[in-house]
Amino acid sequence: MTTTENHVRNGVDTATLFATLDAVKGETGIAKFQFRATNQWLSGTHNRSTIHGFHGAMQEMTHREPFTFDADHPPVLVGKDNAPTPVEYVLHALAACLTAGIANIAAARGVHLTEVSSTVEGDIDLLGILGLSDEVRNGYQQLRVSFVLRGDDPEKLRSVVEQSRRRSAVYDVVTNGVPVSIDVDAG
Repeated sequence: MTTTENHVRNGVDTATLFATLDAVKGETGIAKFQFRATNQWLSGTHNRSTIHGFHGAMQEMTHREPFTFDADHPPVLVGKDNAPTPVEYVLHALAACLTAGIANIAAARGVHLTEVSSTVEGDIDLLGILGLSDEVRNGYQQLRVSFVLRGDDPEKLRSVVEQSRRRSAVYDVVTNGVPVSIDVDAG
């Protein structure tokens, strides 16, 4: 009798995951990526970003289709509430990056998941954003992430979350910042 090994764990193709790790170890240039988004103002505080092309694995690539994301503010913040605020997308990005990491790390470690959910909360004081206080920062003052995980041993699950936190690109950007240059063509 012949048995075939299942290379999918928690929805992650572990054979591809390990092949990717081996490929990057063999040619580190594969690891260099540049992601891009374009944005267009629509009206008031409403704008739309499109994400499609990116550079990775030493080549130009595109997603299967362009993804568009609107952003706006609620009426209490002078918007029309056409979409989440930009700072709410940061909450989504943090939750999504940590969750993807959990899935990949658990799969690589052979840890079985049956549930992963999270709540992300962020506190902002508008005195900074509105320019009413130089003592208050413009962005979040604090972020809190709460996970509910079910599956294997709770200690293994906690270890997977910790590794995801250590390897999360979005967590790194949020907690360590990153240099941002702004170029303006106003002509």
